[in-house]
Amino acid sequence: MAEPTPAPRATEARKSRHLDICLKEDVASKLETGFGGVRLRHEVLPEFALEDVETATTFLGRRLGIPLVISSMTGGTQRARDINRNLAAAAEASGAALGLGSQKAAIENPALLATYRVRDLAPNVTLFANIGAVSLNYGISIDDLRAAVDAIDANGLYLHLNPLQEALQTNGDTNFRGLLPKIAALCRSLDVPVIAKSVGSGLSVSSAARLLEAGVAALDVAGAGGTSWARVEGRRSRDPRREELAETFAGWGYPTVEATLAVRAAFPAVPLVASGGVRSGVDIAKALALGADLAGVGLPLLEPATHSGEATCAALEQLVAGLRIAMFASGCRTIETLPEALYRGNEAIETSEPAT
Repeated sequence: MAEPTPAPRATEARKSRHLDICLKEDVASKLETGFGGVRLRHEVLPEFALEDVETATTFLGRRLGIPLVISSMTGGTQRARDINRNLAAAAEASGAALGLGSQKAAIENPALLATYRVRDLAPNVTLFANIGAVSLNYGISIDDLRAAVDAIDANGLYLHLNPLQEALQTNGDTNFRGLLPKIAALCRSLDVPVIAKSVGSGLSVSSAARLLEAGVAALDVAGAGGTSWARVEGRRSRDPRREELAETFAGWGYPTVEATLAVRAAFPAVPLVASGGVRSGVDIAKALALGADLAGVGLPLLEPATHSGEATCAALEQLVAGLRIAMFASGCRTIETLPEALYRGNEAIETSEPAT
């Protein structure tokens, strides 16, 4: 097999460095997610047992055991193969959906395709392929993406939009000219749904409207408050001036709660994921109460996924346990009733009743 060209080698090295930075350095957004200001009612008479709590839901026509997608994190390096397989094992055991990292590396170097293949471990998982939308302006075609989806037997494609990250990335892909028509053509051409997401900076209502008009099937706000990919790229550059520049964007974007509320209010029926700084089962419950159909979780599962499938399953079970208890303690037996549990001050104390 021929050696990878310099571009694929650079992509693989970048992905590996991203993992190191996210695992070992503080690259959190300087903004708060907003979850700290969201409260759910406390119901002392839920009138059902904890074991009666139902976490199953449906997203894009597929049944999930829990209302959670493991957010796209990695791929394209040999070390990422083990991480993705551990995440897949946990998703299969729990009923979560799984988004893989950008498949650009495998499109450039097919030898890396194995780092994304997880179907043998997760035959029932709702699985999402992933690519940066701007790649459509840099030689990646609709046929490439159709092949990428087919190669991993994915049920959908995550299309991430990350202009800030690309602008701060050394030699980043910053030509976003004429991208929307290409997104529309992609949505028309694929046999699976396309989910559009931000990358840690949130999604505005105006951008959401244009993406929906182009044909995307779902949105992921990927709000500010979790990992700041501006800070990640600053650290990765090892250039003090570029890192200083990146740090000025550490508080950039729309916090996750703000973005979730705004997009849900504007588009009441659109399948919606709230991700960005979701760190606990209580955060998941709050995201769903705000109107999201699923919550997305990344960083809390990354470190255990570097160890084993068992460690990843245990971390995910902890998140689910927190979600179930939050539902029980707020009187919500099903996911659909969580929006009724948003706490609104004294009025909620005086009038709220448990959902049945």
